[in-house]
Amino acid sequence: MSGDTAIGRRELIQVAAGVAAAPALLANASAATKRRPAPGGFLWGAAISAHQSEGNNTNSDAWLAENITPTLFKERSGDACDSYHRYGEDFALAESLGLNCYRLGIEWARIEPSEGHFSNAELDHYARVLTACRARGLAPVVTLSHFTVPLWFAKRGGFEAADAPQLFARYCRTVADRLGGLMHLVTTFNEANIGLLVSLFPQSEAGVKLQQAAQAAAVAGTGSPKFSRLAFADPAVTTPIMQEAHRQAYDAIKTVRPELPVGITLTTQDIQSAGAPSLVAEYERRLYGDWIGVARSHADFFGVQCYTRLVFDERGMVPPPKGAELTLSGYEYYPQALANTIRWAQRTIGKPIYVTESGVAVADDARRIAFIDAALDSVRACLDEGIAVHSYIYWSLLDNFEWTSGYAIPFGLAAVDRATFERRPRPSAYHFGAIARSNRI
Repeated sequence: MSGDTAIGRRELIQVAAGVAAAPALLANASAATKRRPAPGGFLWGAAISAHQSEGNNTNSDAWLAENITPTLFKERSGDACDSYHRYGEDFALAESLGLNCYRLGIEWARIEPSEGHFSNAELDHYARVLTACRARGLAPVVTLSHFTVPLWFAKRGGFEAADAPQLFARYCRTVADRLGGLMHLVTTFNEANIGLLVSLFPQSEAGVKLQQAAQAAAVAGTGSPKFSRLAFADPAVTTPIMQEAHRQAYDAIKTVRPELPVGITLTTQDIQSAGAPSLVAEYERRLYGDWIGVARSHADFFGVQCYTRLVFDERGMVPPPKGAELTLSGYEYYPQALANTIRWAQRTIGKPIYVTESGVAVADDARRIAFIDAALDSVRACLDEGIAVHSYIYWSLLDNFEWTSGYAIPFGLAAVDRATFERRPRPSAYHFGAIARSNRI
């Protein structure tokens, strides 16, 4: 889940916000007085990924998947938010809101465009990006692989190939050696267990057939019967290979940057049972599998990425209750899920906890404000219980390319004009920014 783009300087943002932002700021000024001081060094941020925001990531597996026929994608990513060029505007916006960190991606397909060839020009580009991020007072939280891989890697089998761990670790070591000194935190994979999550959702016969047809088109388009994309590969095959890839990447990064904190993020939805006996333990096992052990042995911190709850009975996933509010991404609107996932992470993994993604796609921005407030209530409750939580990073700064859903799913604190790339902060941006600036949670 993840986006970015252009706004200008702080003064322009404040003027453009005008009266629309004032009610949110005033309401939040009152609410902030009831909050407790955030822990020392707490990170207030917004997130984005490379493919979803940069645009024209033409050498990636996702670009191919968007442009073949038939395709699972409703539209192409195209220019996305043009953050490849407009990253400075994104950082200026984040700084103007009062944030002190920014989660972003490094795109493997740009850095290693062909197997074994690393682009010095692209490494220099990302050095400029990270330097600009720090210059705005934003601690860079970097993801090395956010669902996308180079096309050459996908054509040879992706994370179904036995030697994928060595190739991924080589890439991670190269990036850490060149760019690690500019990073605050780094994670290998975004939501490394995404394949296990996908396997929990019921699939229609029509959906399966379309997926198979899209895979056949990718094979035909690349001439490679081994073509593999992570989201639609068999998790029974990819999971152990990705786990070894993470372990090797962790060790490789530590070899060249021993002081750099290296973490892991998982999709950590609130697992609930519809009745007795409880099925929570069984479905947590299916969602996380051996990633728990990997996080315990090869991570300096753990990234919680929570959007909703998932309820199961003996037949599988249960639809949201009748009359429940649904988000535009189809999830149940359930911000209080975050507290239980933080508690799960503390109880199960026991590493320093960062909320690296929490957000909602809604048409009514007032519901985004309410979601943020309720999610922060969850963080505060966990802090009050003695659980050390070190960040709240909202997904996302900008409306961006939401994978197969295209541009119709607005997670952003700011909208993005698809023609001009103008960033238009919503009242929720100023609401969240006022909380961050007060450093009270």
